Amino acid sequence: MPPTHSPPQPSMRQVRSFVRRGGRLTKAQAAAKQRLWPLYGIEPDHGRLDLATLFGAHRPVTLEIGFGNGQSLAQMAQADPKRGFLGIEVHEPGIGQLLRTIEAEGLGNLRLIQGDALELLETLIEPGTLDRIQLYFPDPWPKKKHHKRRIVGPEFCALVVRSLRSGGLFHMATDWEPYAEAALERLENTPGLINLSSEGFSPRPVWRPKTKFERRGQRVGHRVRDLMLQRVSG
Repeated sequence: MPPTHSPPQPSMRQVRSFVRRGGRLTKAQAAAKQRLWPLYGIEPDHGRLDLATLFGAHRPVTLEIGFGNGQSLAQMAQADPKRGFLGIEVHEPGIGQLLRTIEAEGLGNLRLIQGDALELLETLIEPGTLDRIQLYFPDPWPKKKHHKRRIVGPEFCALVVRSLRSGGLFHMATDWEPYAEAALERLENTPGLINLSSEGFSPRPVWRPKTKFERRGQRVGHRVRDLMLQRVSG
């Protein structure tokens, strides 16, 4: 376990951007969670992370929020072994599945955290230490009365700016057009972030694999939007 600093403080935030689904772990996923979590999991109550100790000095670190079953995150970690990857997820079946993949593929550059992304960004991540933050296909909460649950809000954007190094990248992808437009407006009006595309949305970068979820959405006519913004000083 990496060295720690001050212990995290409990969050008073009441509105969540996720719902804890009742999906059960398979026997294989449960066994993987019990056996592999001590090797690849990070407990959030140990304080802020020392990423240099966790992944090696001078190694850029990517944080993905809400990795689902971890398929695309594992592909990225395998394709870029010189980069460290952190994955945050709340749902245990996805965590158990990704732990199995980590073991099978020997992904020593990937670590997992279970919990609320906003709380973990606030309590675990030292300011200015992440090279990239990824948010792929977050829950769009399409009903207007639920828009307050969307993760891309003022608190999240401020934490993104705080967590990224100067020149670091925030990358979001969504197939829900109204959410894409709302997120674009929010992010472009966040001090410390600058859009890398003069046209608003960016082409899909080569490092983001297409997932089954994405391909399913495209088959029913959903247009995937990528947003890429860079952390700037001042």
